[in-house]
Amino acid sequence: MEIDPQQLPEDPAALRQIVAGLLEEVDAKERRLRQLQHLLEQLLRHRYGPRRERVDENQMFLFAAGMLSASPQAVPAQPESKAAPPPRPGHGRQRLSQTLERRRVIYDLGEQERQCPQCQGELQHIGEEVSERLEYVPASLYVIEEACQKYACGQGCTVVTAQKPMAPIEKGLPGPGLLAQVAVSKYADHLPLYRQEGMFQRHGVTLSRQTMCGWMAQCAQLVSPLFDLMKERALQSKVLQTDDTPVGVLDPERARTRTGRIWTYVGDDEHPYTVYDYTPNRSRDGPQAFLEKFRGYLQADAYSGYDELYQDPKHDVTEVACWAHTRRKFYEAQSSDLMRSTVMLAYIRLLYDVEREARDRNLDREGRRALRQAKAQPILGDIRKYLEREQLQALPKSPIGQAIAYALSNWVALLRYCQDGDLEIDNNGAERSLRGVAVGRKNWLFFGSDNGGRTAAVLTSLITTCKRLDIDPWAYLRDIFGRISTHPANRLAELLPDQWREARAGGR
Repeated sequence: MEIDPQQLPEDPAALRQIVAGLLEEVDAKERRLRQLQHLLEQLLRHRYGPRRERVDENQMFLFAAGMLSASPQAVPAQPESKAAPPPRPGHGRQRLSQTLERRRVIYDLGEQERQCPQCQGELQHIGEEVSERLEYVPASLYVIEEACQKYACGQGCTVVTAQKPMAPIEKGLPGPGLLAQVAVSKYADHLPLYRQEGMFQRHGVTLSRQTMCGWMAQCAQLVSPLFDLMKERALQSKVLQTDDTPVGVLDPERARTRTGRIWTYVGDDEHPYTVYDYTPNRSRDGPQAFLEKFRGYLQADAYSGYDELYQDPKHDVTEVACWAHTRRKFYEAQSSDLMRSTVMLAYIRLLYDVEREARDRNLDREGRRALRQAKAQPILGDIRKYLEREQLQALPKSPIGQAIAYALSNWVALLRYCQDGDLEIDNNGAERSLRGVAVGRKNWLFFGSDNGGRTAAVLTSLITTCKRLDIDPWAYLRDIFGRISTHPANRLAELLPDQWREARAGGR
């Protein structure tokens, strides 16, 4: 509102109207300023602050009691005092694994040293003192000369040459061990190809990053049938957790990279596969195409791209919301409304205390459901009453107002974990599976193309599933790369990580 101070009206009513308009404009600007300050604080925290969303327990209950003193029945009770935790084990040297190769070195006394300095008699051997030292042998490369023997008929009828087994890359230079090393180094240890290029040069071998990039694409194509089978098995899960994260993608038509997405889909314990998918953008078409055949519980954030799956009866997908995402909204709102945020953090802490008790007691599915019904349901009822009461007083567009609206709009899905013991309170399992991608993109920065994104999705699926099952990913990939070309298609399931581990354990 622009006002000329030289032409103010003399009518008091008109002046009051101008002042009211100015006050309203100032109030709107202050609200906008607070929103910008909140966004700036969150950006600075994500850029420079700690990642862990830790809140002091005493602070939570102090504010909770202060805010809810008007309605004592809704005050979250202090958790029962727990026994003191057992003392932490010492931080001394840990025993070395018995699986490591041991090379015995014996240090003995010389002939003259074996005589007693007092009586000059010969000393008798009574034992030994054994200590261990850990040594490192650098990795090495070697060349396999494949000599195919040739035989000819003495009469000149024919010449026969012995056939060598199929290679992972036909007429290619690398063996399965080298391919596995490059894949694990990039997708498990997050070493970009240009760094691996330098490492190989120190061994006296020149392998360009372009060559290794082509190898990875061919490896992904080689194991695509196995990846498709893992995806099929994961979609048979009763509960599937999912999340996504952005990745840069090189686009030759642009001066800078564009943003693609990596999606993770974490199967349940009966289908222990973590499968990744790449899409050029975050449209709903990607997850809807991937989840077309899924029937069961889908635990995710409140991304609207899943809504059609939840609403369309033919999909038969049930939404399960994530309390960790809900908690994050209130954690971030502390800078603008500390008291209400801390009350909600205290409530949510009580919900997680119930989950901790279920883990400590090692409860089965039915036991977890019964415990949640007995202890978590009353807390959830109090949370609902508190949110509905405070929503009337909080500004809708403020951080706390948006956090309250987020929780209430997803309330039915937030309650659903109490109905089945197979469900988790959050989808942190999916978030953990994306940590490797987040660390990796800080090193390799971007995918070279959409095909590079799909290659990463396939190979990362195999490697992450191996980690989940405590399998050495290098040993697994080396074996798979060497066998899959000749393995019968009707027995492809034998190469799945879990079945591969069982076969190795059984000595087959």
